[in-house]
Amino acid sequence: MSDSHSDQILIAKNKTTECALRLDKANRHGLITGATGTGKTVTLQTLAEGFSSAGVPVFMADVKGDLAGLSQAGSPPAKLVAVLKERGLTMSSPCAFPATLWDVFAGSKGLANPMGHPLRATVSDLGPLLLARMLNLNETQAGVLQIVFKVADNQGLLLLDMKDLRAMCQHVGDNASDFTTQYGNVSAASIGAIQRGLLQIEEQGGTQFFSEPMLNLADMMQTDGSGKGIINILAADKLMQAPRLYATFLLWLLAELYETLPEVGDLDKPKFVFFFDEAHLLFTDAPKALLERIELIVRLVRSKGVGVYFVTQNPLDIPDSVLAQLGNRIQHALRAFTPRDQKAVKATAETMRQNPKLDIETAITELAVGEALISLLDEKGRPSITERVFVIPPASQIGAITSEQRTALMTSSIVAGVYEKTLDRESAYEKLSGRAAAQMSEKESPHAAPHATEGAGSEAIADKASEGGGLLGSVVGGLGSIFGGGSKGSRVTPGEQIVKSAASAIGRELGRQVLRGVLGSIFKGR
Repeated sequence: MSDSHSDQILIAKNKTTECALRLDKANRHGLITGATGTGKTVTLQTLAEGFSSAGVPVFMADVKGDLAGLSQAGSPPAKLVAVLKERGLTMSSPCAFPATLWDVFAGSKGLANPMGHPLRATVSDLGPLLLARMLNLNETQAGVLQIVFKVADNQGLLLLDMKDLRAMCQHVGDNASDFTTQYGNVSAASIGAIQRGLLQIEEQGGTQFFSEPMLNLADMMQTDGSGKGIINILAADKLMQAPRLYATFLLWLLAELYETLPEVGDLDKPKFVFFFDEAHLLFTDAPKALLERIELIVRLVRSKGVGVYFVTQNPLDIPDSVLAQLGNRIQHALRAFTPRDQKAVKATAETMRQNPKLDIETAITELAVGEALISLLDEKGRPSITERVFVIPPASQIGAITSEQRTALMTSSIVAGVYEKTLDRESAYEKLSGRAAAQMSEKESPHAAPHATEGAGSEAIADKASEGGGLLGSVVGGLGSIFGGGSKGSRVTPGEQIVKSAASAIGRELGRQVLRGVLGSIFKGR
């Protein structure tokens, strides 16, 4: 730990030590953990202010609805001032930070006051893997969803919104036999499961999220006129009611950063910092393929200049393969009320660099609100000795903003009016609907005249076949003599009746096959 400089962000301190995050190590990712009410939100706010002041754009989800206070200058209550004085801390000068508000549900019918600008993505951009996670599909159903995407790609059908995906699923299901040989088995049960999942996502707000215009990442990676990084705040209080949609959206955004940004290596400061709040939702019940994808993104997105900070209550929520990538640690208090809590306390203490003057395992359960155990990477990329310190209070407002402040913020935003109007290009739904209409028109057109004379034509061909001799003539003629049943006055014995019935059935079937082939060639000739 060292003094705070322009290339560092002062996070916390005590009477003898300051803990500052080095900007050139900020893209090595981080972890912020602690029980509810221990001060994680204030830590997030302090970090966001530090990155913004350094000219680094930030994205964060506002789960509780109080991070939007970053956009307003702070005015600490007297109680907080007294606590800070007791801890030897001073309030920073009140300061507001540039913020852009986003809302996945903006544009919903009946939503009079959106919480931010509409934030959208297309179905194709999300892809089958993330969609399968969102829809909670099993392995077989996820495979069918991949077939749906593959068929759409091969047929040049764009999957942009929910109605496109619904129409494409119906198209593949209705024509499953045409795709089975090339792509694999498509069962009606799997198509039904996908359609039911899509219905649930629509009810949770997916209709607004899956549409155009899609988010342009460059609009998030902006600075204001004074050089401060824009803090992008996603209104997530409603989105948290659909946890799979929330987790899938954040993972999609992180994957977009990884796939879109160029390689830049280690920079003096990150190009973008991504805070993943309620990170346990990302990993809960996630399939192996998705966990491998997450681990890959976290490991490699560092070289794109992006720092990722996971925020959760329990460090055990993060898989070990991902936890190993998180070099900067801020640990707030944990409660050891259950065996799982006790295990988390012990595991956390073992993974942080030991301090000879500090019993980390005991300290974790004794930390006060706003107090934390911090271990950050030093200039050589090594974890520093864990220190017990108090988090620096933010200079912006702690708490929610009013609806008037939110409206003013949206009106003056750099993306005001860019995403408010929905686009609906010609895509899979429109093209498949056009095909269905064309087929219906063909069926209803008056070109069925040849079928009106099909009976007469069949009889004529049968007569010609019997007259012409050969195999066809012998078969048709022989069957005809059997069907005749002899003279009117002759009696039919039981044996003759059996032979006659069998011959009649054989004749009808053989006649249909012969006539289908012959009539088909004749009508084609006509």
